[in-house]
Amino acid sequence: MAANWRKAMNSGAGRQAWPRSAWSGSASARSAAAASAARRNDPGGAPGAGSPRATADGLPDYSDQNAPQWLKWVWQRVSARHVLVLLAVLAYPWFATPFFTFQIAGQALVLGLIALSLTLLAGYGGMVSLSQMTVAGVSAYMVAIFGTSAETNISLGWPWWLAVFIAIGIATLVATFIGWLSVRTEGIYTIMITLAIGVAFFYLAQQNYAVFNGFQGFSKVYPPVIAGLDLRSPMAYYYLALFWALAGYFFVKYLIRAPFGIALQGIRDNPRRMNSLGFNVTAHRIAAHALAGLIAAIAGILLVWYTSLISPGQVGTGALINILIVAVLGGMRHPIGPFIGAIVFVLLQNFAIDLVDRERFNLVIGGVFLLIVLFSPDGLLGWWARIRRLQQSAGARAAAGGARTDREAAA
Repeated sequence: MAANWRKAMNSGAGRQAWPRSAWSGSASARSAAAASAARRNDPGGAPGAGSPRATADGLPDYSDQNAPQWLKWVWQRVSARHVLVLLAVLAYPWFATPFFTFQIAGQALVLGLIALSLTLLAGYGGMVSLSQMTVAGVSAYMVAIFGTSAETNISLGWPWWLAVFIAIGIATLVATFIGWLSVRTEGIYTIMITLAIGVAFFYLAQQNYAVFNGFQGFSKVYPPVIAGLDLRSPMAYYYLALFWALAGYFFVKYLIRAPFGIALQGIRDNPRRMNSLGFNVTAHRIAAHALAGLIAAIAGILLVWYTSLISPGQVGTGALINILIVAVLGGMRHPIGPFIGAIVFVLLQNFAIDLVDRERFNLVIGGVFLLIVLFSPDGLLGWWARIRRLQQSAGARAAAGGARTDREAAA
């Protein structure tokens, strides 16, 4: 199996799916590796050769081969802007009002986490699934059924932590089953199968009263109080949702660079070639559905704790389409895209009604969605990348013009 992973990373499909990192391919990295190897092979080398080398400003250089793998990964991929964004989101609830902390930021983090599971499937696996909200809804229903709610005749009243673990397990199994049904199809057929499963679950929850309590659903599904901390408070809930959003983001960020993620992207680009290399394409796709289902299941628990209720309306066709809209708005080629799309969607959802009638709100969402799809297939991140390219090209032209002027002056 290890040989198969290496084949995937060295094959054309693997290179197309994810380019080699600058660390492994740059001349400076090769020279650093050669210097590190020379120090290891030099018996008379300076003491402490295994420690990180110092840069010109005296800071340690963790690009050395002897540095721990996780430290090299962080050093290569975490920049100043990542630190600034992290500090900003951590400090946000201390400056924002409870409404913006809970209703805007909290909801955006939850919707972004569900859309992140769709990004993993569609952006990196080539499988557009409309069932991610269904998986989140299953998780939310299981928390209400096995935990506590206002429907004491149905809810079992088990401890919250046990209900959470059961909900995540059942929702992940449901996602795996959905993947097993849908991965043997492609394109519009995958979309229709997952949409049919979502609609079927909607009608099951709406018409079944013994387990799902029909169209009323479950209310008063409150988050727990842990060590005196009430997770219903805006700040506590925000940090809870932020923790799992960051966990999901870094998990996907790591996964797409891991051997499994590289193979998954190779399957997205050329499944026939990956199959000829010895990979089980169906198994990889089902595993991707299971991992995406795990992310959606956690988001489903956060969702039911956010609304304090779960009903069939939250898992209907509109909710299924909204997750697709959120993922497309931000862009499916980067894990941060779903969260950007979720922020835009939640802001429109809360403030566009002040500008237009409530009946016309769907027209606003649809218009924004069409503008993004028509002019930037990669979402808002695609627009940002295009602006950066234009700025870089303008700077290059200005530099070339300045150099030409200097040459003319010298002549």
